[in-house]
Amino acid sequence: MSTSLWLRTARAYTRNSRKQSALLARTFASTSCRNEINKVFPSASEALKDMKPDTTVLCGGFGLCGVPDTLIDEVANKPELRGLTAVSNNAGTDESGLGKLLKTKQIRKMIASYIGENKTFEKMYLTGEVELELTPQGTLAERCASGGKGIPAFYTPAAFGTVVQTGELPLRNNPDGTPKELSYPKDVKVFEGKPYLLEESIRGDYAFVKAWKADKLGNCQFRLAANNFNGAMGRNAKMTIVEAENIVEPGEIPPEAVHLPGIYVKRVIHLQQSENGILGLGPYPQKGLEDADLINAGKETVTLNPGAAVFGSEESFGMIRSGRVNLTILGAMQVSGNGDLANWMLPGKIKGFGGAMDLVSNPSMTRVVVTMEHCDKKGNAKIVKQCEFPLTGKACVSRIITELGVFDVDFTKGLTLIEIADVVTVDEIKSKTDAPFNVADDLKLML
Repeated sequence: MSTSLWLRTARAYTRNSRKQSALLARTFASTSCRNEINKVFPSASEALKDMKPDTTVLCGGFGLCGVPDTLIDEVANKPELRGLTAVSNNAGTDESGLGKLLKTKQIRKMIASYIGENKTFEKMYLTGEVELELTPQGTLAERCASGGKGIPAFYTPAAFGTVVQTGELPLRNNPDGTPKELSYPKDVKVFEGKPYLLEESIRGDYAFVKAWKADKLGNCQFRLAANNFNGAMGRNAKMTIVEAENIVEPGEIPPEAVHLPGIYVKRVIHLQQSENGILGLGPYPQKGLEDADLINAGKETVTLNPGAAVFGSEESFGMIRSGRVNLTILGAMQVSGNGDLANWMLPGKIKGFGGAMDLVSNPSMTRVVVTMEHCDKKGNAKIVKQCEFPLTGKACVSRIITELGVFDVDFTKGLTLIEIADVVTVDEIKSKTDAPFNVADDLKLML
């Protein structure tokens, strides 16, 4: 409250005590009493009764972890809800998650980072049945988080020098697989000598969120890695609907355990069926001890080491882009002699970026190591002079490890072979490597 407003209120209070109640009510009023608020709806059908076609829906989840299946299933039961723009890291599988809405042709456009093994999604995109705005995973998380904070756009280093920046990424294809509509070139600016590209934030009409616990005020608690995109998306939309495994009374969720405050949530339902943000990843669980809310970037169930932490996807990729992760290890389809990386698309096939573009966006702070087979299935070299496939990152790979040897990469001077496998000769490696390379004076045997 401003000083002048406080003084006016105090003077009025002292002049006429009978006006005390009315004046204070006017000055400090809230819209409704806290104990009268109940955001719980009896069913998903009731919670979605006023949803319209042609809306933008943000859908939390990563793989099959933290996915609001009850709400998705209810949309599938409402065939009139068509022309949807769905925003999600991926579209689940052919039979689950948003894959169901792709099969029913209710989704017109997907904004996602990864297609993965969803054959329905891949086929529909390649044949022009659905539009796809493919976005690096960390950028997608930040577009949702920024939109929820009222920030219209932001600059990121991820995807500089790729088709995302140049505007050569097909948004929609013709039935024969040729591009019908391309993305637009991104504005690029240089900050402290490093290029960044401008990304626009996303604003959703609806957000579907899955929580472990929610109270009647809408406060939510996520469980372990199920936070993923749910937190950022839940803060974004005009109408956030939460499906919760457990609905509890206000106060049962400790204040410090509230991951999504109720101010962002409009409706809560009880679900009918019961990268990604982990530091301190442990080994695979023993059989029978798997936890669906604890998965790694490959969607495999994992465990946590002592001292581990879990958090949302937007924070996970913030750590990565800011250089707080010292080392990242990826696979590749091709790596060039100057460290360019291509690992997300082959002709006629597409998996998507996932988080790879973010992982390689700060090579001066995060060392990028590629582990791969030396040649592809057809015997073609994967270490090449220049990548033929669309890039994941430019001049970002600092070491290449294959079954034949280990190369260090200098972004200007090229490759140096520093280790060689047993029973392998330098001449054999040269015959299977398209890019030229030097041999270290102290060439060592691979362990």
